[in-house]
Amino acid sequence: MSVTQQYLLDSYRARLHGEPEPPAPGRHDLGLVRELRDHRRFRAVLAGRPARGRLRRTLTRWLRPGALG
Repeated sequence: MSVTQQYLLDSYRARLHGEPEPPAPGRHDLGLVRELRDHRRFRAVLAGRPARGRLRRTLTRWLRPGALG
């Protein structure tokens, strides 16, 4: 069963029982991505690493050895 079919089935059952419908699939994805990003930044700060720019610095180090020292 696909996600869309499950959503339609849950919506139908909710209407039958007079309950609120579930949120549409993918509706909260952007918020989840933001929360994950914030959590990773928080964990980096606790570990004593820079919270931002880590990916760019790593790529620069891999692509141009000796560029950042």
